Amino acid sequence: MNELSCEVLADGFTFLEGPRWHDGSLWLSDIHAERVLRVSPDGKSEVVVTVPNRPSGLGFDRKGRLLIVSMRDRKLLRLDGGRLETVADLAAVAPYDANDMVVDGEGRAYVGHFGFDLFNHAEPGPSSLILVTPEGKVRVVAEDLMFPNGAVVTPDGRTLIVAESFGSRLTAFTIGADGGLSGRRVFAELGERVPDGICLDAGGGVWTSCFGQDEFVRVVDGGAITDRVAVTGRRAVACALGGEDRRTLFLLTAETTVEDLSEGRSKAAIETARVAVPGAGWP
Repeated sequence: MNELSCEVLADGFTFLEGPRWHDGSLWLSDIHAERVLRVSPDGKSEVVVTVPNRPSGLGFDRKGRLLIVSMRDRKLLRLDGGRLETVADLAAVAPYDANDMVVDGEGRAYVGHFGFDLFNHAEPGPSSLILVTPEGKVRVVAEDLMFPNGAVVTPDGRTLIVAESFGSRLTAFTIGADGGLSGRRVFAELGERVPDGICLDAGGGVWTSCFGQDEFVRVVDGGAITDRVAVTGRRAVACALGGEDRRTLFLLTAETTVEDLSEGRSKAAIETARVAVPGAGWP
């Protein structure tokens, strides 16, 4: 296994999620600060928009407009001309907070949600993946997932891989012509690791944050781990491959616990590592 080093690019945030490399910048959600940020390659950040019900997963539609998961009111929002508008209300199919998301090359959004009341210490329960079409139509396309979190779509648009945080695995699906998911299979069992945010590289490897283990690892189909970035003492939250050559691995870390997060207590940073294999696919 290759051990890689990392360095801090920027800090002073609360709790960061949903990193996306787009148009020469890193875009991400500072959830408990209720804002979406854009960060330049040299670490300078600016507020793109405020989202009062907490932003999480991000993506871009076919026109390049920013899509945002609004957690507490369970909506998919779109930033258009400086205004936030609702693309879809997910409340009918998402009983608890909406969470992370991947948007594919067709502009279809796949949104996960909590399957239980996480912050009030409810027993974990199954959840689903929700498809939102570019026209705003909503339907459930996968069920019985144990806390679906980060997700990626392969460059050919035919496979979606999602992290099941409470299942300690990455699960793959075949994407149908209508955006439906079928052919469920295990991409990687991760043992005691708790996967959170993920990103995909051109070699078919998936980088995943391991929230409870304070590390980011690269895993290939079948479960072998090839690379690792340790962030000892800091929670590994999410990651994205970007930069001019897509070989900069942006690592979102936080000094926090689940209990702290329930009250919005957290200190977050963006760290970076250089990797051998560039990013690919979506996001």
